[in-house]
Amino acid sequence: MRDLQDKTILISGASGHLGGAVARAFAAQGARLALAGRRLDALRQTQASLPAGSETLIVTADLRNPQQVNVMVEQVMERFGTLQVLANLAGGFSMGPPIQDTTDADWDAMLDLNARTAFHCARAVIPKLLAAGGGSIIHVAARAALRGIGHMGPYCIAKAAVVRLTETLADELKHRGVRVNCVLPGTLDTPSNRAAMPDQDPAQWVSLEALADVILFLASDRSRAITGAAIPVEGSR
Repeated sequence: MRDLQDKTILISGASGHLGGAVARAFAAQGARLALAGRRLDALRQTQASLPAGSETLIVTADLRNPQQVNVMVEQVMERFGTLQVLANLAGGFSMGPPIQDTTDADWDAMLDLNARTAFHCARAVIPKLLAAGGGSIIHVAARAALRGIGHMGPYCIAKAAVVRLTETLADELKHRGVRVNCVLPGTLDTPSNRAAMPDQDPAQWVSLEALADVILFLASDRSRAITGAAIPVEGSR
């Protein structure tokens, strides 16, 4: 069912492994794709992995910078003329010291990469979605948003902020045709996670394709009755 055919999807964080999987899932549905991120070479790799004939735009931006985000969205509008979906995948993770040894820089890094980028992207695209008559925003939070974990405080707090942002936007927009949801993935099966946790079984983790399928569902009309949800995607562990 190609219910995203001819719709325009902005994918933030499209330069990462998850970005590639999500872009391929959307491209298979016939969507027009704006691939956004900071690394041009990685965005080009994502673009090259898509099916032949996919209609794409590459846009580089630092999503922590609101001016760059606004320019990014305007570039999407100039190219495609409309925007229906934001798949907000941008984010980052690092372990840290205990809270008493956490610096302002440690704190700011996690909040900026995860919560501030989500805020900037949502704020910039909402007027475009409203102008298109409605649409969908999907944020990527994390299982870690559900409880505090030692040495991960700033990350847990940042991802919890993404959940609260999702709920707030959903409530504000629920009568205006824009749905806002987020996913809470467990450990993703990525090369970096395999390298960092060689003693664990990646078969129990969440495959990128499985998470992409959930994001695709939330972007599509098949999830038309869902907004304000934080959906766990935890694999078999």
